[in-house]
Amino acid sequence: MSHRALGACAGVLAVAGIWTLPFHNGRGPGETRVSSPPPDVRAQLRDEALGHARTRLGAPDAGVLTAVPPDPSGTLSGQTVDCQFVPTVPDGTTSKFDCTLSSGETIRVKYGHEPEIHAEVAATRLLAALGYAADRMYLVPRVRCHGCPQNPFVTMHVLDVFHAPPAPADDYAEFEWPAVERKFDAAAIEDDDRKGWAWWELKHVSAPKDDLDALRLLAVFLAHWDNKAENQRLVCMDADAADGRPCADPLLMLNDLGSTFGPAKVNLSRWRETPIWADRATCTLSMRWLPYGGSTFEDARVSDAARLRVGRELASFSDAELREWFSAARFPQFYAATDDDKDLDRWIDAYRGRVTRLLNAGPCPS
Repeated sequence: MSHRALGACAGVLAVAGIWTLPFHNGRGPGETRVSSPPPDVRAQLRDEALGHARTRLGAPDAGVLTAVPPDPSGTLSGQTVDCQFVPTVPDGTTSKFDCTLSSGETIRVKYGHEPEIHAEVAATRLLAALGYAADRMYLVPRVRCHGCPQNPFVTMHVLDVFHAPPAPADDYAEFEWPAVERKFDAAAIEDDDRKGWAWWELKHVSAPKDDLDALRLLAVFLAHWDNKAENQRLVCMDADAADGRPCADPLLMLNDLGSTFGPAKVNLSRWRETPIWADRATCTLSMRWLPYGGSTFEDARVSDAARLRVGRELASFSDAELREWFSAARFPQFYAATDDDKDLDRWIDAYRGRVTRLLNAGPCPS
């Protein structure tokens, strides 16, 4: 590497401010999983769980759409969240870091002017309100990270490349309006090669077709185009989920929902115009026109029962509830750098338009 490149990287490290804690590569906080029997056993247990997984956690609850996710300790409910930096090397491309609260809980903080933050807050709350499993996302006014560099995501990746030892840092960094993520509390069912599930694998799931089709419809409604297998999770709801034990109650869930409301992520005009149907008469869904050609999502004809169920549930929220939902996810502030009610009106109109297109299709052939 050239002296100029080394100098530039050294400058990044110096400006960022490095700290004294050991660091490691690892998964995000809150991700528990069924641990490690032999690989062939793990693969078999995973396939068996996928085969009889359910899709829904419970009944819809409209109040969840506009409520901040539960926070029994009140830690994430104040104006400022204080935490101690955990120097891991985060995956993905969104700026994020791990941080430990005074209670000992480690949270994941996503920061910066990132559309994924707002999209994931809105998408997870909508799914939870409709009765589906979702991670808990909190938008907080300020996170004060002790022992943090100014740009921890970049700094940790630079350190990882150069295998550089951390340097002392006793100060803190503050991040305005970041998202704090708490993972859905259930053990992940994985094997050595598969982390999550791909949409094309739904043909191996014995759940009722209406339930599987409803999940497909919601993914298309949100424009969840970054749907590689890692962005869906298979989890075990058993209270005693353990090593090498078959899961009696597996559950499918959508994960990492930051690439939604677009496809350009929180882009009003693009989300409004993105098609729902490849063929409205036959109720055929597709994501072929989205990035990655739809990724793992295969074209599928959905049932009329699923179309009506999802359409009516999405239509059931009032304009006031939708306004509060979009506002809580700070869509106007991100999309137009304003909190103008006119921006909220336009988002509500786009939402209603997509629901109308869903309901006006069909009747779907049996």
